[in-house]
Formats: sequence, C-alpha cells, structure tokens
Amino acid sequence: MKRDELFFEELKEMDKEFSGWDFSYVTGTDRIQSGALSWSYGSKVLRLMRNTESMLDMGTGGGEFLSRLRPLPDYTAATEGYEPNLPVARDCLEPLGVNVVQTKEDDILPFEDNRFDLIVNKHESFDPSEVKRVLKPGGTFLTQQVGGLDCLQINEALHAEENEYKDWNLTEAMNGLKAQDFKVITSREDYPVQRFFDIGALVYYLKAIPWQVPGFNLDDYQDALYSIYGMMKDRGYFEVRQHRFLIQAEL
Repeated sequence: MKRDELFFEELKEMDKEFSGWDFSYVTGTDRIQSGALSWSYGSKVLRLMRNTESMLDMGTGGGEFLSRLRPLPDYTAATEGYEPNLPVARDCLEPLGVNVVQTKEDDILPFEDNRFDLIVNKHESFDPSEVKRVLKPGGTFLTQQVGGLDCLQINEALHAEENEYKDWNLTEAMNGLKAQDFKVITSREDYPVQRFFDIGALVYYLKAIPWQVPGFNLDDYQDALYSIYGMMKDRGYFEVRQHRFLIQAEL
C-alpha cells in the first residue's frame, strides 16, 4: 500500500537541530500540547529564592529556565552534564553572573561541602547523599522529576521496550532522601495528558529525548510510525500520559 507523501515530509523533522532544552519549535506552535500540573515549579523556586544567598540549579539545560528568574541570589551556580548544552548555557547564564559547571557523574558535584542554601533540580537525576553534602544545614532541595511511566504509550505504540527508568517514582525518590535525613515538606505526583498533533512533532521529540526509545530511528520504526500517523489523521492527535512528581525537602 502506497503511503501518503505528507507522512514522509513530516518525517524530515528528524533532521531538525535541537539545542539547549528548548522545545518551543514544536510546543510554541501547539504541535505538542501538555496538560497542566497541580503545582508550579517556577512559582515555588521564586518563593524559595527570596532571602537566599547561594543557589544551585542542577541540570540547567541551556539555561533557559534559570535565566528568567530575577534577581538571582548573590552566588548562583548551574551544572550541566550534556556537553552540547554547555556553550548554550554559558552564553545564556554567564552574562548574568552564573557559574556554569560541567558535571560527569550524578554522584559528584564539583562544589565544597555546605555551599548552598537552596538547590533546585528540574528533570535532572541526582544522588541524595551528594545533594546533602553540598547543601547547608537547614537548606532546601526542590526537585521536579520525570517519572518512569512518562509517555509509556509511545513505547507501546512503537512496540518498543519500556523505559529503563520505569520504576522511578515519588515513593522511590522520597525514600532515598529520607535515608539521608532529609525531611520531606511537600510531595505531589501527576499524570497529565500530552498530545502530539503531527508525526513530525513526535519524531522531533524522540530525537531530543533519546532515553524514551533507545536506538530510535526511522527505518526500524516506520511501520509503527505510520500507524500512529493514521491515528492522528482519524482522531486529530496521538495522546499519551506524562508522569511528573515534585518534592520539597529540607535538612
């Protein structure tokens, strides 16, 4: 059966460049839409920043989020482990006085003990013992995490293996923090809807987050992608469930 030419045109989105942690190419045009969470990570960060002298943003991506928080604490640092993001983050953040540091391993943060009043972490892995080491006594750790069941329906539709982090959830994260003597102040977990409205947006997304479907490529998954494309034509979108959780903890 001959496939639509539009299908192959949309697959060319796989070649589009992605840098930093900016999905506005597809989200800013409503090609991907996500449901609201029951909390605002940004609002929580802004509130915690008040009267804070030192702050660390773990996994800053291209610095897009941190750069919008003003005024920043007197000493603000950011880590990033994905090498292509580093020059993007430095160009964005260093003019604001932020110290951008490359990290190689989650269990090694290149800072002295008791360095920060506040550590924030959006969608970055972390080692509770290392967070504890660089956080001052009485300090706060705020993290929003992507849970292991995130967009599981993509893997199912592509007949791909489940995400290797499928057991990562709120309970697991809280247990790890409590084992390091953190007191959990706030904890929330949500499963908002996410919709993809064209197949190009989906392949662009999968290229940007290669851990969702490891080894994803157009040749091996073309048949399954065409089935999703047909679903989009019939229904107007392909719907999945995101998995997010939030923890605010103190020492």
